[in-house]
Parts: sequence; structure tokens; C-alpha cells
Amino acid sequence: MGTRCQATLLMTTSTERSALICIDALNAAQQHRCSPLYSVMTMANTLECCRQAWVIRGQSRSRRVMDWPTWFARNTGEKPMLYLHTAASSAQLRALSSETRQRGILCNDSETRVSASLPLWLASNPHCTPYDPASGEETRAIVLAGLQALYVDGKPGFYYLALHDQHDGPGLSPQDRDDALKGMYRVRRSYTSELRVRLLGAGRAFEEVVHAAQLLESDWNIETQLWSCPSYTRLAREADAAHRWNRLHPLAPKRSCHLQDCLAGDDAPVIAVTGYPQPIVDQLAGHMDVRFVALGAGSVEASAPSRYWIAVLALKALADDGRINAEQVETALHRYHLK
Repeated sequence: MGTRCQATLLMTTSTERSALICIDALNAAQQHRCSPLYSVMTMANTLECCRQAWVIRGQSRSRRVMDWPTWFARNTGEKPMLYLHTAASSAQLRALSSETRQRGILCNDSETRVSASLPLWLASNPHCTPYDPASGEETRAIVLAGLQALYVDGKPGFYYLALHDQHDGPGLSPQDRDDALKGMYRVRRSYTSELRVRLLGAGRAFEEVVHAAQLLESDWNIETQLWSCPSYTRLAREADAAHRWNRLHPLAPKRSCHLQDCLAGDDAPVIAVTGYPQPIVDQLAGHMDVRFVALGAGSVEASAPSRYWIAVLALKALADDGRINAEQVETALHRYHLK
């Protein structure tokens, strides 16, 4: 354990002490590039070994105690809680968050088909900070931030992570980790062409965004800037709060937000993609001053948008801005067998 943590432990409560031990244990554990699901499973094993957290595995609940919420309620001192579960509907997650007193880090294996109501409930629940990480590194950063915010800083509410086991996603620099926690960070950092678009992707959908960028560049000579967006909801909440503050304080300097800071100074269209229903991305629309296209499950096909639809609708945004001919959009629709 580091010197900083040893000194800090002398001045903290038992909950903070447990959280700091958990954070140190996770930081000391060997790190690998992996998927969000594998990252959480590895962190759960580490936390179980350090014996300073409640790790609840939904599939093995009966081995721990027959009625674990009662066991949870009997403990007078709070410890960090990591709950690995599978909830397909908002009703299931609502019941779960109620049982856990709306505390902890709740990780949902999103390989299960979720109802349309679940992400909408997450976005509208002020107690929840929801994330849809694309990579194991994003996931690790979010869990560490949750431990710090909930159990060291003592903030109310719970964190929610949607997990998948599809790919390991982009790597993160220290600045990327900070930006990811705020909701978005840039993966591809520069472009020079006048014909360009900005592609935003969350979670599992980020992989299709990456492939769409390759199609735009190889097939249409369109440059792309890529952004991974672990939390569209966090971006929208901060932007809403800044907008409200500016409206109520007309004489004060205007407040900005992470979304506007990231996208400022560029007039290229923005295409934002999620595997959740489109309203999750629609939350950003009111804060955009460039052409904006929101894509989610059900927007162009029943499932999450494919790379081909993302590429075509990026071309459509450029055509609507008068930067390319609309005939290119028609050609793309036929080329990718979408028409």
C-alpha cells in the first residue's frame, strides 16, 4: 500500500478506508487490454481477495445467502459494493436499485436483450450515473471513479455500467480517462480535409463506428474524427445544467460544458451512435450548433445501426450541408445494398 494511502487511512471512516484499500488493490493488479465484461470480472476477483468490498454475483446469489438484501441491511457500516447482474427491463433494475438502497456500482451484462424502457429509465433517474463503456480500460476507469465518488467523497446515488464481451476498444491516456468519465474523449485526434465528419460511438456500437470511418475514408475520401462516448446521459445532464445556469445568470460569465468544449471550433457534421434507442442520443441535439444526426436501435433498422447505415447517413449530412452531391448518397445506398 502506498505512503499516501497509509497516511490517509489514519484520518478516514471505515467506509473510506475500505474504498481506499479497494482502489489501491485495483491499481496494483496487473492490467490487460480486454472487453468491459472481462474487465469487471477481473476487478470483482481482485475486490473479493482484498475482502474490503461486497461483491454480489447475481448468478451465484444463493451460495452467499438466501436473502442477500437482508444480509446487506444487517451491516451497519457501509462497504463498497460491486453488483454483477443481468437485468433485461427497467422493472428489474428498479427493484434491484431499490434493494441496494440506490448505492453501489451495478454492472449489467448487456448481452441480454434489454427492453426499450431500461435505458430511458437510467437516463431519467437522477440517482443513477449511467455508462456504456467501449473497452476494458474505460470500464476500469469508471469503476475506480465510482469507488472514489461514492465511498471516499461520499456522493449519493449509484453507478451503472452496461457490459459486453465483443472487443477491447481503444486505449486511454491519463487525459483520455478524465475525459471518458465526463462522457466523451477523442480517439482520432486530427484531420485536414474540408470533407470531414465527426463520428461518436458508445459501448458495443463503437466498433461499428470505427468500421464506418474506414468505409468513409476508403470508399468516399471523407476524413473522420472519432470519439468514444461512454455516457451520452452524463454529457446531456452537464450541458442542461450549464444552459440552465446561463439562463438564470445573464450578467455572469457563461458556463461551458464538456460536450461543447470537445466539439467547439469545428463545423463538421456530428453523427452520434448508440446501441440503445435513439432518444438516448437525442438528449444532445439541443446543444449542437452544427448538423447533428442521432442514430440508435430502431432509427434505421431494428437493431443498432450497422457501419453501412452510419456511413450513408454521414454522407447524407454532408449532402444536406451542400458539401457533396446528393447523388453520392444514392450511390452509397445501392453500393451497400440498403435500398
